[in-house]
Amino acid sequence: MTLANYINDLLYRYDCVIVPNFGGFVTTKIGAKLNASKNTFYPPKKQLTFNAYLQHNDGLLANHIASVEKVSFEKATEKISIEVDRWKNLLETTFVKVDEVGTLTLNEEKQLIFEPNKNSNFLVESFGLSETESKEIKRFKEEIKTLPRVEEETKKVIPIFVKRAAVAAAVVGIIYTGWNGIQNKQQEEKLANQEKSLEKKIQSATFVIDNPLPTINLNVIKEEGINFYIVAGAFQVVENAVKKVEELKNQGFDAKIIGKNSWGLTQVAFDGYTTKEKARKELLRIKETISEDAWLLEK
Repeated sequence: MTLANYINDLLYRYDCVIVPNFGGFVTTKIGAKLNASKNTFYPPKKQLTFNAYLQHNDGLLANHIASVEKVSFEKATEKISIEVDRWKNLLETTFVKVDEVGTLTLNEEKQLIFEPNKNSNFLVESFGLSETESKEIKRFKEEIKTLPRVEEETKKVIPIFVKRAAVAAAVVGIIYTGWNGIQNKQQEEKLANQEKSLEKKIQSATFVIDNPLPTINLNVIKEEGINFYIVAGAFQVVENAVKKVEELKNQGFDAKIIGKNSWGLTQVAFDGYTTKEKARKELLRIKETISEDAWLLEK
């Protein structure tokens, strides 16, 4: 697989994938949208951007390559470096297409310009969903026909029974209006009494919480002399990080929370180590027996 394929795979699982000494691909979740002018609905997706300032090696991409190709971390890092050099040479004369992620080019000021692939959606929850076009709804407009014009002489000659009918209709209208007004007033008084009764019940109500939620203390551990950690996961919700620590401790690990990363996610480690060699050996064992997504963090 190429480096572009690995980036493509990781974007389905992570919000940010950094290519060391090149830049980072960052995703942001956006909700469903409607284009009213085209009557088109778009499903939720991950909006993809590129940040040329994210160039530090966080170990995510290298560890993924090492796990898939069964090579060492150093070998995977070397492979990334070679591919980055090739990309930079290509950008001097043409563009770089990163699999289904998008296309990179250089502008006149030698700045990287990223054009995401509009057909790609890295949000797993939207798998199988596509944009949908709705047919235009045509509303029926009733044609209003004008009455024929009455001649002036005909208007002057109005039969007496027509006048009486008009007077009778007016009297009936007045009686109906009066009766309807009485009914409306009674209904209003009934609603007002119901509202007063409800207000009294609300004012006299007492709310008691029998089991208040416990307070979560986030204990971040940084032990002296320990600079290498095997990361089990990073969590947006602190409660999930605490649960992960308890789960790993039940499995026999000296798990701990080691703080937040640059994206504000709480990181949980299987354990910490004083030497990189010892940490690397334990990482290989964990990836083979516990979790393939585990990776090494150096602080």
